Amino acid sequence: MNPRYSTWLRLPLVLLGMLVLFIALGSGPALAKSFDELSAEQQRLLRPLSDRWNTLTPERQEQLAAGANRWLQLSPAERRAAREKLQRWKSLSPERRQAIRERLQRFNQLPPEKKQQLRSIWKKFRELPPERRQLLRERWRNMTPEQRRQFRERLEERQP
Repeated sequence: MNPRYSTWLRLPLVLLGMLVLFIALGSGPALAKSFDELSAEQQRLLRPLSDRWNTLTPERQEQLAAGANRWLQLSPAERRAAREKLQRWKSLSPERRQAIRERLQRFNQLPPEKKQQLRSIWKKFRELPPERRQLLRERWRNMTPEQRRQFRERLEERQP
């Protein structure tokens, strides 16, 4: 057989092998998983969703299973803190929650360097003594929208 033809004959086999490899590595579409296929710990955490598990998209099922795994990896102190955050979130008004979601969406649309700048500012703020943070919060609340805009502009000018 001509060596040139044997290469062409092997090409479909190589492509098929690559396709199988990609699917095996998880780059293919997510496959639905029955609730019974979850680990016992995942089932315990996700039991409230068991009756409608099969109606969820495979992607959502995967997100929930991954979230359950993350929860299982948390220390008791981290779980306690997460529960407290959830309680604070639930205690917010629907309008306040929506405002927070919109602010997060705007943040996620920022360029990476701007996100990093804001994270740096937030980190510096969190490192301040509680009394100083409270004083700054009160000052901010007492500013007019124009004063806040000017403050933001000055802050941006000072950042590298």
